[in-house]
Amino acid sequence: MLIVVGGNTRNVGKTSLVCEIVAALPSMNWTAIKIAQFGHGRCADDGVDCECAPAGPDHVYAIDEQHESDGTDTGRYLAAGAARSIWIRCREGMLAEAMPRVREFLAGSPNAIVESNSLMQFVRPDLYLTVVDRRADDFKLSAQRFLTLADLIVAPDDRARAVDFAVQRSRAANFTATTARPSGPP
Repeated sequence: MLIVVGGNTRNVGKTSLVCEIVAALPSMNWTAIKIAQFGHGRCADDGVDCECAPAGPDHVYAIDEQHESDGTDTGRYLAAGAARSIWIRCREGMLAEAMPRVREFLAGSPNAIVESNSLMQFVRPDLYLTVVDRRADDFKLSAQRFLTLADLIVAPDDRARAVDFAVQRSRAANFTATTARPSGPP
């Protein structure tokens, strides 16, 4: 199962929603992935100057696997129960360059949850959830672009509805996969 979680702005609750879904479905052994884009010395994650950019102009993306449950977003994924946690950083508009590696992670993970709007240009997940705060001054272009593809749009204070929706969708997907298997010779 592949779930993508997006949102219209920073600090809207995307990471919290990922963590809540991971915690609600611990048997899924999630690979949780955060994709952040950067450009012009600013991190797309929080909009401030950062050091997340890969070194050198020839490196358009960097990938790190998190191994400790710390206060970082990827550390929070592990604390919530994810089996693996990966942080992918790429130059703004260059996610396509990282997609071969992203696809490797997805292919090697029966259940993945990805925090990203931009991933939607490359995959069709089983479930796409987006958190939208109408009071926000900015609305990410990537969120605008894929908003109509969302299976569910939730307000930041209504994430519980999205978790319930994800749990129900997961159960339905598991039921379909289990019942679709041949039972053996007649």
